[in-house]
Amino acid sequence: MIQSMTGFGKSVFSLPDKHISIEIKSLNSKSIDISTRIPLVYREKELEYRKLIGEQLLRGKVDFNIFVENIGTQTPSTINQNIVKSYIEQMRSIVDGEPVELLKMAVRMPDALQNSSESISEEEFGTIMTNIQLAIADLQAFRTQEGKVLEKDFVLRIGNIEQLLKEVEALDSERLLLIRERLEKAVTDIKNVDANRFEQELIFYLEKLDITEEKIRLKKHLDYFLETLRSNDSNGRKLSFIAQEIGREVNTLGSKANFAQIQQLVVQMKDELEKIKEQVLNVL
Repeated sequence: MIQSMTGFGKSVFSLPDKHISIEIKSLNSKSIDISTRIPLVYREKELEYRKLIGEQLLRGKVDFNIFVENIGTQTPSTINQNIVKSYIEQMRSIVDGEPVELLKMAVRMPDALQNSSESISEEEFGTIMTNIQLAIADLQAFRTQEGKVLEKDFVLRIGNIEQLLKEVEALDSERLLLIRERLEKAVTDIKNVDANRFEQELIFYLEKLDITEEKIRLKKHLDYFLETLRSNDSNGRKLSFIAQEIGREVNTLGSKANFAQIQQLVVQMKDELEKIKEQVLNVL
């Protein structure tokens, strides 16, 4: 069963002094590409977070966020009083101002606030990792659900191409008969025609226009796409390669057919195939 690369997972939990929300979002990408938004105190373990996410999600453009709401008495930042006082004195030497207004300006200046150097405990780190795993599981469930939608669409599109192929097969004998009649009519007015030579040339020409092999290969590729779609090792790259092979046979079919009604069916096949190729980009 296929999975989509699009997904969203979330885990929310509480510690004695804070509420923490972990969110992971993924979109399609050729490889794993992880962007993080993590509070400073948790960044020392960022490599471990990335390793876990990369091993589990495999591919996709992933946004990983940790949001923290402090509910205890401790604050994550403290005022660097000496620096703030220095800023206020420097501003007073330039312009007169109300102390409160100067203070508001000073605390916005660089290094006015310093983050706590507190390190994450092993217990808290374990809790974080457990909840990252829960968020990943939530995201993978989302991916699986989206994969079912994609699979349903692929089956529909492949079925449409198969039906169009049957219509091509129904028209093929008529096409060859019309080509033969047209060629025979074209040489009717030509004198001294060698009947045997003409027959040989006609057979050679019809063989060049024969699309039997293309029809057989196209049907095999369509069956292989559905077989791969339902296999345990199904993945977007493999389905993309098969879609390319389907496209080659469809293009050859259209160029060799030399018959307007079949070429119209080929255009419809190409339209269905383009929709498949667009959706394959979203498959894990």
